[in-house]
Amino acid sequence: MSEDSVAAQAQPSGIPATAADTSAERPWPLRLLSEKLKAHIDRAPAAWVEGQVIELNRRANVSYLTLRDIDAEISLSVTLFGSALDSVVPPLERGARVVAQLKPDFWMKTGRLSMQGKQIRAVGLGELLARIEALRQALAAEGLFDLDRKKKLPLLPQRIGLITGRDSDAMKDVLRNAALRWPAVQFEVREVAVQGVNSVAQVSAALAELDADPQIDVIVIARGGGSLEDLLGFSNESLVRAVAAANTPVVSAIGHEADRPLLDEVADLRASTPTDAAKRIVPDLAEEMTGVRRMRSQLARSLEQLLHRESDRLAQLRSRPVLANPDGMIAVRREDVDRLRERGYASIVTMTARHRDALGHLLAQVRSLSPQKTLDRGYAVVQLENNKVLRSADQAPPATQLKIRLANGIIGAQSTGNLAEKS
Repeated sequence: MSEDSVAAQAQPSGIPATAADTSAERPWPLRLLSEKLKAHIDRAPAAWVEGQVIELNRRANVSYLTLRDIDAEISLSVTLFGSALDSVVPPLERGARVVAQLKPDFWMKTGRLSMQGKQIRAVGLGELLARIEALRQALAAEGLFDLDRKKKLPLLPQRIGLITGRDSDAMKDVLRNAALRWPAVQFEVREVAVQGVNSVAQVSAALAELDADPQIDVIVIARGGGSLEDLLGFSNESLVRAVAAANTPVVSAIGHEADRPLLDEVADLRASTPTDAAKRIVPDLAEEMTGVRRMRSQLARSLEQLLHRESDRLAQLRSRPVLANPDGMIAVRREDVDRLRERGYASIVTMTARHRDALGHLLAQVRSLSPQKTLDRGYAVVQLENNKVLRSADQAPPATQLKIRLANGIIGAQSTGNLAEKS
């Protein structure tokens, strides 16, 4: 049987058993509410919590502390009885970070809720470093520290967002050194708490505001040196993830060279000091002007060397015989043409004479075989009236008209028949 059931059975008749059953006509006695609250709170188990001591008041047998949350503006009063603080080494002081086992307690007589401290321990430097290292490894495993995620800073940012402490030396160092290097640089400054309970929230809010501004080319988070406890906010997981998610390149300039909060790991560029950050985000005007002058001088020398080299090549080309005396080449070629023309003419003459002789021989052969030559030797060619050559006496019976072709001229005749048959 539960305690509520036992309490309900113990209630006088007419009194509601539960708070939900009460009404203006049927209220609970105040004593009953106090008893139920105390019974409920007494059943709550003790819990270990972590916080920062902001107030400490020691008395003979009791000590009063005020603990504040590490990352939020929430505080809680704690009462410690006996010698609970005596075992804490080193002795607690304001600002110390502790873990305490707390048990809620309800004082019925005054209706006051208090937190009773059962045990308390100081969070040592080694434990803080161990927590940071564990978080470092976890975030590295997610790839938040990978080099390929880091964004490249612009060569010459037009407007720089600066998140730093209020009227801090870090802010003055960044502004002064950046202006010395590049006088035209412009800053959008957000002065926030850079240590303590409000630092994480304020730095994160300023980061989100500057990251949303399209005119901001790069964001610098700067703080001077300090103890490990002072720089703990820059190893806060929520702040580290906010920097990783930013679209604008972020430069971390926290503390000195030896300080290495997790913000340095996730930032797109880590500067060892705020002064170093000013040197890394803007170029040095004097160095750039020196570089421009050096490059102009190199360009002038290169151009002069090119002109000299091309002038020498042109002079060499002009000194060649073909360019020094262009008519000489024409004269040589004219002589070659004349010589070749004479050779060609002689060859044509010789070839013509040879072929003329060959043609004469062929003509003589043809003429020796021509019918005219036969006629010249006293022979005649007898033809019929149709100009056919008479080859047989039978082709010319008596009274056949004939043509007799002589060497010179043609005479007519009439056949008297085949004389061989008559004889």
